[in-house]
Amino acid sequence: MTKSTLYAYVGTYTDGRREGIFIFEYLPDSGEARPCGAVAGLSNPSFLAVHPTRRYLYAVNEVDDFGGRRAGAVSAFAIDAQTGALLPLNQRSSVGDGPCHLIVDAGGKFVLVANYGGGSVAVLPILDDGSLDEASDFVQHRGSSVNPQRQEGPHAHSVILDPANRFAFVADLGLDRVMIYRFDAGRGKLMPNEPAFAPLKPGAGPRHFAFHPDGRHAYVINELDNTVTAFDYDPERGALREIQTLSTLPAGYAEVSYCADIHVAPSGKFLYGSNRGHDSIALFAIDGAGRLTSLGQQPTGGRWPRNFALDPAGRFMWVANQESDSITRFAVDADTGRLTALGQIAVPKPVCIQFAALAT
Repeated sequence: MTKSTLYAYVGTYTDGRREGIFIFEYLPDSGEARPCGAVAGLSNPSFLAVHPTRRYLYAVNEVDDFGGRRAGAVSAFAIDAQTGALLPLNQRSSVGDGPCHLIVDAGGKFVLVANYGGGSVAVLPILDDGSLDEASDFVQHRGSSVNPQRQEGPHAHSVILDPANRFAFVADLGLDRVMIYRFDAGRGKLMPNEPAFAPLKPGAGPRHFAFHPDGRHAYVINELDNTVTAFDYDPERGALREIQTLSTLPAGYAEVSYCADIHVAPSGKFLYGSNRGHDSIALFAIDGAGRLTSLGQQPTGGRWPRNFALDPAGRFMWVANQESDSITRFAVDADTGRLTALGQIAVPKPVCIQFAALAT
């Protein structure tokens, strides 16, 4: 029987530090971890994605100048299955500036990257050795919305694919739209779709997007107005129909706060979202029709909780507290969805957490 070891990879803002990606051996029975390495020489490897084979890892370099052009980059690494170490392969331009999110398609052939600063999305082919080729496609968003400080132009904040690998969804904070593209998984192309987007309330600021395990519902977390919007999803047309929008904050809360990340529990029973400012995880129950009921908020024990991750079994959650240089570990109650704090791990400026089970 093949044995697997779980690793946790943490992307950070480097702020002049040498180390950018931190590596931990993850202990799934307790949710604890042992530090086992770090990767130096990278600028702001803030968001990470693991290849479906678990042989490679990709990181955005959240910068606006790469190769003498106004663009960010994507870095490729091979993963050592015995140690979890990351071995550099190469870097390629993300074409637009300020890349902040990326995914690998289900076939393991392409990386899709969202450029926040440039308001664009690019597709980068993955070569046989895991390294990246130059972009096979690039789409520039255009337009604006009602917030003159944050929505003066397009700001693509995340990109994901539906479970069938047929449609790509780009949450554009600057446009108050989730843009929808047909994804050509053979050529690495983003094709126009009808409908072309799902609109959000003006000033909502859609940021991150998640599918329900049933493939029939999806959710977007809106950074600027601190809400979560639930959709019915038509997998044949790639269409989203809004069914509900709820606040992520307690009633009457009037301080500054901005939403960040969103995840559905593997069971499909609960949804979680992070609040930066209120410094909490918002909890929601999900019913059979995909609708949400608020279960309140769990303090994260740190400042500015950016992204977070549930482990593969859904038993534990790690929350990246960007401004207090810590990751808070929580146990997840499978019946109620409630979180119980277990302790913290020191990591400078953590942004993104990715778990990976490596066969050894």
